[in-house]
Amino acid sequence: MTPAAPFTDAPSPEGEHRPQTDPPILDLVLPCYNPQEGWAERVLEAYRTIEAALPSPPGLTVVNDGSTRGVEPADWQMLAAAIPRFRWMENAQNRGKGYTLRRGVQAATAERIIYTDIDFPYTEASLLAVYRALEAGVDVAAGVKDHHYYEGVPFLRRQISRALRGMVKVLLRLPIADTQCGLKGFNRRGREAFLATTIDRYLFDLEFLHGAFRRFGLNVRPVPATLKPGIVFSRMHPRILLTEGGNFLKVWLNA
Repeated sequence: MTPAAPFTDAPSPEGEHRPQTDPPILDLVLPCYNPQEGWAERVLEAYRTIEAALPSPPGLTVVNDGSTRGVEPADWQMLAAAIPRFRWMENAQNRGKGYTLRRGVQAATAERIIYTDIDFPYTEASLLAVYRALEAGVDVAAGVKDHHYYEGVPFLRRQISRALRGMVKVLLRLPIADTQCGLKGFNRRGREAFLATTIDRYLFDLEFLHGAFRRFGLNVRPVPATLKPGIVFSRMHPRILLTEGGNFLKVWLNA
């Protein structure tokens, strides 16, 4: 697929697949890259749990970030058949989680938006706690990992995460040191801050929270996030340190 513009939806057999036109109370946005087998069924299971706790069905947008395996048309077609407010989008090639989420957030229409990963690594109760914080008037609700998170994380990823927390505290002086938890929600003001980010990969979360605090002056609240048992983490390649080191410097210079 060769997109004609930076933001294009993947066509379904009936044409472009879009959800119902009236905006839902919440839009969920998930980036998808080489997911594990059975991902669509797990997404639907998590969606059903979340839907049951809300007064009306949320929207769901999945953005496929140029996956080379693990994604078949039957996967998103199953979700489209089961979820009225479903949107499927694709990047022609892998662009990174930050770029991918900006596409999904830009397409979202709800007053409140929450993004997390395709495997729903955090409990549905954690996601609903983020939603309740937004309902209470918070502009940005940022998931913060509890102490059990590091028990199953690969060594290098654990060290990078802890080092980044220290740098955020000392150099950026942000009140939330855990910027990289993959569970965040925001209202329309927070959406504006999120779409102002430019980093395509690992540190887009940091850029978002930094901008929300410093540039936009938003009300940002940490929300405890509990990891589900059995989540498998991908290994982080050392070259990420080089690329994201430059991105951290970019954020720091804009502090």
